[in-house]
Amino acid sequence: MKRRSKIAAALLIAAIPVTACTTNPETGEKRISKAAIGGIGGALGGYLLGDLIGGKRDRTEKILGAGIGAVAGAGVGYYMDQQEKKLREQTAGTGVEVVRDGDQLVLDMPSEVTFAFGSANLSPEFRSTLDKVGATLVEYEKTYVDVMGHTDSVGSEAFNQTLSEQRAATVASYLTGRGVQSARLATKGYGESQPKASNTSEEGRAENRRVEIRLVPVTES
Repeated sequence: MKRRSKIAAALLIAAIPVTACTTNPETGEKRISKAAIGGIGGALGGYLLGDLIGGKRDRTEKILGAGIGAVAGAGVGYYMDQQEKKLREQTAGTGVEVVRDGDQLVLDMPSEVTFAFGSANLSPEFRSTLDKVGATLVEYEKTYVDVMGHTDSVGSEAFNQTLSEQRAATVASYLTGRGVQSARLATKGYGESQPKASNTSEEGRAENRRVEIRLVPVTES
């Protein structure tokens, strides 16, 4: 993890054996193996590897039907390495964090740089950053794009669920408007069900209010 403020996540990762982690020689970023991730359960919330939103079969058919190819098995790692490098360059200093989990990437976009409190309207100052993210996704088109909304526990569960869905939909709609093909996109709101930190402090609640973009390679298999 890049942010030292993510205490809960850092403690969990520190407990993972060193042999369970690898280092990307190009970016210098630590990566957690799939086996290690499976061992720590749901504690890292939306960062964890999981099933594609909406299922893989239907989405793959739509993607291939839209004329988007797949990444050959041997080239998946390199393809995601290059996409990761580009996204890190594009989001440097913006507050967006790029997390690598195996051959998947997650962009963690905290609400303080994306949405006003309690709002699903995208902050104007963040649009230039999302423009760059969208351009990278267009360039590296052989990926599924899951957009996942999360909230803190302030307010009712029903309100937070709806807000998380609306925020995910707003980001997906914006990316579509920037040329990301809709066949690649799927959205889901998790409400307050996947906190990354404790909701008992403002710092923790701020971490929990976020939108994540998960990128998964489209493979031939």
